[in-house]
Amino acid sequence: MSLFDLPSRVGRLVLASGSPRRVQLLREAGFDPQVMPQDVDETPLPGEKAYDLVDRLASLKAHAALAQARPGDLILAADTTVALEGEELGKPADEAEARQMLRRLSGRGHDVYTAVHLILVGADGSTRESSTCEQTHVTFFDLAEDEIESYVATGEPLDKAGAYGIQGIGRALVRDIDGDYFNVVGLPVARTLRAIDELMGK
Repeated sequence: MSLFDLPSRVGRLVLASGSPRRVQLLREAGFDPQVMPQDVDETPLPGEKAYDLVDRLASLKAHAALAQARPGDLILAADTTVALEGEELGKPADEAEARQMLRRLSGRGHDVYTAVHLILVGADGSTRESSTCEQTHVTFFDLAEDEIESYVATGEPLDKAGAYGIQGIGRALVRDIDGDYFNVVGLPVARTLRAIDELMGK
């Protein structure tokens, strides 16, 4: 058995997320995920670090999906956020906030965190769980005000943590990346596959 036969070993992969980017990445890895987005309160707790926030939210989403799971299912939930000098930057509420975020990220480095929580449901309804979190450091070019205005006008930043999508036209903002590119997209694929393999082998 290897990482490359994982799709055949997983009975049904339940993706507790509506992210089209995560769906695409899982399909490219050979899975046919059953998409079951979960609505959870994503408000950070007082003083909560970005790493802890994504870990908690991924766990909440995975456990919320348990109510819809069947024996043999593998539930996968993930959450991604951007942190600038330790301050969590979620999705912008509107265009004004998107502009503000992009101005703050201009010419600077920031960290992207994605947590993945897995729950394997046994034939008898018992569960086994694992979680992992990946960190990638991203640095932006210096952004001119007209660049920010033009990018925000495309609408792409409005549903993205940190107000940009590296897999879209937002890639033009990125000067350097240190770590897993796919983590910034929304799912650290290699690390996720290894976590699934380990959980399946327990």
